Amino acid sequence: MEILIQNCNCIDEAKIQLIEGKINIKYAMNGTGKSTIAKAIESSIKGESALATLKPFKHGDKTEKQYLPIVTGAESIKTVAIFNEEYIKQFTFKPDEIINNSFEVFIRNKEYDERMEAIEASVKEIKETFSNNEELDSVIRDLGELKGTFGKSANGYSKAGALHKGIGNGNKLENIPAALEPYKAYLRNANNVSWLQWQLKGKDYLDIADNCPYCVTPTEEKKKETILSVAKEYDSKMIEHLNKILQIIGNLSKYFSDETNEKLRKITTNNSTISTEEISYLTEIGGNVTILEEKLTSLKYISFHSFKDVDKVIEKLTEYEIKIEYLAKLDSSHTRKIVDSINEKLKALINKATDIQKAVGIQKSNIQKTIQAYKKEINSFLQYSGYKYFVDIEDENNVYKMKLKHIDSTNAVQKGDQYLSFGERNAFSLVLFMYDSLKNNPDLIILDDPISSFDRNKKYAILETLFRREKSFKNKTVLMLTHDFEPVIDVIHTLSGKFQEPIASFLTSSSGKVVEIPITKQDIITFNEVCSVNLAAGCDDIVKAIYLRRRYEVNGEKGNGYQLISNLLHKRAVPLWIGTGIERDMTAQEISAAVSEIEVAIDGFNYDALCNRVNDDAQMIGVYTSATNNYEKLQIYRIIYMDKSLHESDIISKFIKESFHIENDYLMQLNPAKYPTTPNYIIEECDKMISVATVAKAA
Repeated sequence: MEILIQNCNCIDEAKIQLIEGKINIKYAMNGTGKSTIAKAIESSIKGESALATLKPFKHGDKTEKQYLPIVTGAESIKTVAIFNEEYIKQFTFKPDEIINNSFEVFIRNKEYDERMEAIEASVKEIKETFSNNEELDSVIRDLGELKGTFGKSANGYSKAGALHKGIGNGNKLENIPAALEPYKAYLRNANNVSWLQWQLKGKDYLDIADNCPYCVTPTEEKKKETILSVAKEYDSKMIEHLNKILQIIGNLSKYFSDETNEKLRKITTNNSTISTEEISYLTEIGGNVTILEEKLTSLKYISFHSFKDVDKVIEKLTEYEIKIEYLAKLDSSHTRKIVDSINEKLKALINKATDIQKAVGIQKSNIQKTIQAYKKEINSFLQYSGYKYFVDIEDENNVYKMKLKHIDSTNAVQKGDQYLSFGERNAFSLVLFMYDSLKNNPDLIILDDPISSFDRNKKYAILETLFRREKSFKNKTVLMLTHDFEPVIDVIHTLSGKFQEPIASFLTSSSGKVVEIPITKQDIITFNEVCSVNLAAGCDDIVKAIYLRRRYEVNGEKGNGYQLISNLLHKRAVPLWIGTGIERDMTAQEISAAVSEIEVAIDGFNYDALCNRVNDDAQMIGVYTSATNNYEKLQIYRIIYMDKSLHESDIISKFIKESFHIENDYLMQLNPAKYPTTPNYIIEECDKMISVATVAKAA
């Protein structure tokens, strides 16, 4: 497919070719617009509002269609996953999990869901007892709340619990002191807690004046004492606890035995401090309540996780049976009706125990196989990349989580951002991004400069992981944008047979227009080959001299030929022999030998004639103007300005100086005469200087 991108950030127009089901590598210098290409494709899927954020600054408030960001040709792409700086930044190493939703990424798949459905179907009947059953939900909720009021204590009853705080000192609502009878209606009102809070706050203002702070009528001393006695006898928090206890007990009354209800009535309406015997009785109730609540809750949420840690399902199912005869405090006709119905369905489920056991066993086995496979893949990548970390997938409370650990410790790394370097976090993020993308299966996967920050061994380890393993981006449509040439060498040239027919191209940008130049295996050549190819081309002899000097340098040949060519490009009328600790005039014999050697590459080589040309700025400007590529322009520019200031900017000057000398980063590379690897902004600066020089010469 061909995607056309227009008016997006620095890009006026870019045509991007994508072959579906292949690795599409786009190699380009920084500043070409690689990230914009990624964002434009992603934004086109999100919609016009997202795409509008890429509008170039130069178009300002223009609203005409020809100035708006447009992406066409990507209509078949409905979903996209992008690995870029934004992904890395949002990727956090949590204390308890290396990646969000480890379960969703690594464990859950179609087969997992199908097996879970089979297990769920087995326990469907008993779960349906609880489905949309408001009464059962209410019972479980009230039992749970009542259990919670007992507080935490070894004997099952805590004086710090809401139960003791509410009735431990007697029921103050049922037993109102005679002096406070006038407040009876307020104390027993449904809003008694709010009233008490209001009343207790008002007492602080009694001494401001002789009038009542509530009704502004004269207040006698006796009335003040009555008002103050409310605060002595009642506490709003205590009343709140009491209200809660009475409400829960009232809700559960039909589930308590008659005897339990009667004794609870006495305890909760008692006027005195609760006795040891009463506490003992309440503790028994608490024990019964806890057992019933926990069994009902377990049955409501019965699932694969209920059985995955047991060897015999039938024994586990038997544990769920509710033996109401041993829960005397809750042995009512209403409770028995619910319990009998559940136990009946439980017996039917026990008859299916063998089938459930088999299904659970298969699921457990497959989960372990999945975990081991992922651990092996990720840990082998970490090991062969030189990282001293490994991952483990652990089950925590029925939730699978991936943990990061160091080889020197069995404990999970709690602060990944603190211990891991940027490169390590980047590597983890990239590999886990792959698994996340495989899970979501987007139509297009974009990798925006994914491996530039790694050393060579790690780069290949990541390429191997991303594109060659069974669980990888193999056969996926991948757009890999990079300013790093090494992956191009590996995937297209050196190891091309190991990757599935990858596609590569070079992106060049000029005046906002991005153009693709295809890269084949034959285009990736040594610099020696680059020089030989360009020497054979019909270019100017001065340009040929530049390539010949480079070839001498690459081959480490610093003899007569190199010395003479180097003198020519340094504009010396009298050639010098320059070596370690040596600087002298070249002899006639050396010059003659050098000319014979050079003529093999540059037919009719004439040192004096070419030296006159390189020292004539007007002629050299002509050579600069007629040069067909940026690389040659830069070399010619360097010769013109060799004895002058190269540029007012030290940054531009540094680039020009370094490009004049050998900076062969790779054994293999692209021919700079075909692929404009010299940034356009550098050449634009050179063009300005040449233009000024041309005008000056004309004047």
